[in-house]
Amino acid sequence: MSDAPEMNPSPAKHTEAHPLDALTGGAFSAATSGDRAACIREWLAKQPSEEHLQEVFKELSVRDKSVARLVRERMDDLRRAKDQEVIAVEWAQKANDLLSASTLNVAEAVAWQRDAAKAGAPLSREPLSALKQQLVERVKTIEDLQHRVQVQREAAVLLAQRIEVLSTKPWRDAQAAQEGLRSDVAHWQEQAVALTNDASWNSVDGRFPPLLDASRAQLLVVWEAYQSALALTQAAAADEQAALPPVPVWADEIRVARGLPSELAVAAPVKAVVKVDGAHKQQAAVQALTPALKVLAAAPEGKKGQAIQALRAVLKQHGRWLDDATAQQVHEQLLAAGDAQGWQPQSVDRLREELLAKAEALVNRPEGQALGGRKLQDSLRQLREQWKLADQGAAPNHTLWKKFDEACNLAYKQVEAWLERVRAESSQHKASRLALIEEVRAWAAAHADTQDLKGVSRALRQFSERWRDSGHVGEKVFAELQTAWKQAITLAEAPLHAAQKASLDRRHAMIAEAQALADAPVLRIDAVKALQQRWQAEAQAVPLDRKHEQKLWDAFRKPLDEAFNRKGVERGRAAPSLENLSEHDRVVLEASKALQAANASGDVQQIRTAMAALEDAVRNQPLEQAASASAAPVQEAAAAEAPKLDKPVVAVRGDDRPGAKKEVAAPAARDTRPARERKDARPVRAERAPRLGDVAFRAQRDALESAQFALRKLAAQAHGEALSKLVEAWSKRDAQVLPSAQELGGKVTAQVRNAWAQAVAAPVAAADAAEALLRLEIASDSATPAEHMAARRMLQLQLLTRRNAAAPSETWGQDAAAVLASAHSDVQARRLQNVLKTLLRK
Repeated sequence: MSDAPEMNPSPAKHTEAHPLDALTGGAFSAATSGDRAACIREWLAKQPSEEHLQEVFKELSVRDKSVARLVRERMDDLRRAKDQEVIAVEWAQKANDLLSASTLNVAEAVAWQRDAAKAGAPLSREPLSALKQQLVERVKTIEDLQHRVQVQREAAVLLAQRIEVLSTKPWRDAQAAQEGLRSDVAHWQEQAVALTNDASWNSVDGRFPPLLDASRAQLLVVWEAYQSALALTQAAAADEQAALPPVPVWADEIRVARGLPSELAVAAPVKAVVKVDGAHKQQAAVQALTPALKVLAAAPEGKKGQAIQALRAVLKQHGRWLDDATAQQVHEQLLAAGDAQGWQPQSVDRLREELLAKAEALVNRPEGQALGGRKLQDSLRQLREQWKLADQGAAPNHTLWKKFDEACNLAYKQVEAWLERVRAESSQHKASRLALIEEVRAWAAAHADTQDLKGVSRALRQFSERWRDSGHVGEKVFAELQTAWKQAITLAEAPLHAAQKASLDRRHAMIAEAQALADAPVLRIDAVKALQQRWQAEAQAVPLDRKHEQKLWDAFRKPLDEAFNRKGVERGRAAPSLENLSEHDRVVLEASKALQAANASGDVQQIRTAMAALEDAVRNQPLEQAASASAAPVQEAAAAEAPKLDKPVVAVRGDDRPGAKKEVAAPAARDTRPARERKDARPVRAERAPRLGDVAFRAQRDALESAQFALRKLAAQAHGEALSKLVEAWSKRDAQVLPSAQELGGKVTAQVRNAWAQAVAAPVAAADAAEALLRLEIASDSATPAEHMAARRMLQLQLLTRRNAAAPSETWGQDAAAVLASAHSDVQARRLQNVLKTLLRK
């Protein structure tokens, strides 16, 4: 036997299997992180559902974050795929709209692919890949059509040059080449018709169809002129009496065939040759221009534009050789055809000089009025475009062009300096935006677990404002930075969005709970208050968008408001009957009805009597209720007089240490002074009126309010009648018509009323009452007519210097008597009524 001690093996720990182990193939029971990752990869290869992914990620994020990252990446891929599906549907609709349109906008079709890539659309997947290919093919077709239009234009120019070259050769050579030229011209026309009949011709840029129409018109003009000249040449060759053709070479050849001397072979001085050459060019220009003018004159209203373009194409080539009369004729015919510009080659140099002056003005700007870089660049571009337009159809002016180009290049140096500055600022703005993105990422990592959601919302809003104010960068750079910014801000907003989503669920639940409380047969006020407190706590904890939060609050309070309104209506319907009212309530209700009847009568004395009766009814209590109410205090007093068996507890101060001698506290001496002599005595409260029921309380309140309103209305009527009587007594000079002191009110004493009566009864005084009226207006603080404002200001200044004199507010009775003693007039009567209306109420 061995001497080694016998070791009892410890029992193996029985670990309970995780619920998700079977789902993930033992990932949660794996011994190492590598085994767990392998299990998770195998499980992810089976394409699990999103719900299972969320459950596994929730558990793994606590156990193993590195493995949980695999699940998180798959969840992100799924979410990204869903987002891309939504984006793909949107951009597919846009592509279908572009393809289904009768006219395809090439710029939008080209920008579709760029914008879709910026938006994150999956262009490599169907259906976007097929739509992208269709758009590319359509754009390629349209660009091919535009290229073919340019080729056709060059071909038309070459054909016209061939015809012009044949006009310098013997006419029999031209006759021999006529069939070839006819087939070439016909083939050119067939190709032009094929271009216009193409399905994508409507999508071609608007500047190409006029070019093709102008080339067609110019070629047809030259071809018809060539055919007519060749026909005349053949007729002149067959008949000696026929007119010579307009082509100089052919005419000279016919002239020699007829036995006449050749005009082209005659030696002439150099100047004569130049003059003959100019005359021939002028004649050729007129011959080339005449068919175009005929086409313009015969063109219908819808094809005037094409005819004008064809005529301008001919003018650009032959316009410099026209004489003044022909140029004026062309100008008038263009104006008659609807062309606002016409054709005035003599005004082109004046226009060029204006453009040169504008270019030089861009360089020599006054101090402090320099243009910005962008505006200067646009101005230079517009000036060059205007110069190109001026060159069309007119002879070039190299001297002015050289000066204009030098001025534009000198001004462009400022544009280059501005562009350099913009590039430097763009670099700084890009660096600041990158720094802001890094700051947002660091902030998101530091505040991932924060509970201050309002602070998070405020910080995110500040980040967004800083991003908007970070300056301008290029479109490509901004697209790259915008993607990184969205990723960073989305990561920072994730905790807030999660909290807002949970808060929305809780708020919707509280809205449903409020609806349930409102639908209940009995409205529980305590539950409503508790629910409102929970809503306020939730609103303070989790911030939402203001408009959205207001909509939720309106949805929350709507059922509660309806329930409270319904409860109020039911309470009004369920008013108790008179039999169920107490004796006190019935007395108050009858007194309220009596007061309402007095209000309807319009008698002030009746209303005041009824008001006093109602107040007595409210304050006094019937004898039966008073007896029952007084019984309770008597019983309470008897219970208070009963001897108290319990020993009173007296609080003492002393030493609570062990062995310390405790002193007996002396009983506190009571204050035997009367309550009214003590400083801390409370004022004796007046006895409260008995409590009324709801019906009686509402009835007496409504009756009192109606009575007060009726009294105010009657007082205003009586006041107005008193003033009318006063003015009538003044106008009639009759003291008997003067209202009594009671009618005038308490502000008018008997002495003042007697003074007014004496003033009215006495003859008209010669003194002017203007100063008395001004004093009355100052006393009542009333407005003074504009024509008397200067006098009022002067009187106010005089009153400031009279220290011991009585103020107008103290002597308004005497001032009114002075006015009444003067002669009556409508203007003074109105002014007196206005001031007394205020003074009698003060």
